[in-house]
Amino acid sequence: MSIFAGKTLMITGGTGSFGNAVLNRFLKTDIAEIRIFSRDEKKQDDMRHEYQAKMPEVAHKIKFFIGDVRNLQSCRNAMPGVDYIFHAAALKQVPSCEFFPMEAVKTNVIGTDNVLTAAIEAKVGAVICLSTDKAAYPINAMGITKAIEEKIAVAKSRYSGDTKVCCTRYGNVMCSRGSVIPLWIDQIRNGNPITLTEPKMTRFIMSLEEAVDLVLFAFEHGQNGDILVQKAPACTIQTQAEAVCELFGGKKEDIKMIGIRHGEKMYETLLTNEECAKAEDMGDFYRVPADNRSLNYEQFFTEGDAKRCKLSEFNSDNTRRLNLEETKAKIASLEHIQNELNGVVNLVK
Repeated sequence: MSIFAGKTLMITGGTGSFGNAVLNRFLKTDIAEIRIFSRDEKKQDDMRHEYQAKMPEVAHKIKFFIGDVRNLQSCRNAMPGVDYIFHAAALKQVPSCEFFPMEAVKTNVIGTDNVLTAAIEAKVGAVICLSTDKAAYPINAMGITKAIEEKIAVAKSRYSGDTKVCCTRYGNVMCSRGSVIPLWIDQIRNGNPITLTEPKMTRFIMSLEEAVDLVLFAFEHGQNGDILVQKAPACTIQTQAEAVCELFGGKKEDIKMIGIRHGEKMYETLLTNEECAKAEDMGDFYRVPADNRSLNYEQFFTEGDAKRCKLSEFNSDNTRRLNLEETKAKIASLEHIQNELNGVVNLVK
């Protein structure tokens, strides 16, 4: 019996890469229903046909809801009967959020507030909000809006009653929609040079399956208001590009630098130094508990708390650095890459 036995799980932004990974993981278990909430009817229709073809015996468990997290009533309409929510709906492309920051605010900030408001009203058991390393020391619009998303989740958790609210923060998910590896594969196959921004730039890397593992860890072990982080490895962009070249027959000497894009960092942070002061090491994960002090600071002039965790900032420059062979092995293990190497068509990714 799974942790979702007989339960209804809703995934906002569910037609994306994360939603597909959750469906592949849980659709054949004893879960009662997986509710896909998103605003793109074409993607929903594509997903409907894909799972009817590849999992016909359980495809009836998927229920599709057209709606937009930007609209509170739209969120409320989808809530009846929902037990748990994975909140994945977001604008995630750094450059596009730089050009249209208010659109990022509407989805990442107001959208999160709407989902949590509706979930708490409906007494949903737990909501796990998906965040990003770019929310730590944010310098771009995407990261700033995701940082506010986290603040909203923690603030809501203080008054959420029976609804547990947690955030998960993770780095780049390899081969997710809009990510760089599928772009590089297309460039190689079209006979074009691979384009990369800055070879010394470092990034955390993880698979979609590991992203789902982190969300499930938060679901099972997170406490109300927690931010949970996975101890992910990292590599340089140069190493990642060379690994893709070796896997798909590209020419390393043809790798072309195009410079850092709007709003990009040289490295990403998963835990800030300030968060490390109270973080808890949970093996493969870190837990950052909510700051549940009241606004009455008077008490803290007489009652201090000198305890501080000995962790320091956890970022993609000081985590375990993968070499070329390790990076190539991690990329090659992905189902998407195996399908690409074997010529299998991916319908919805």
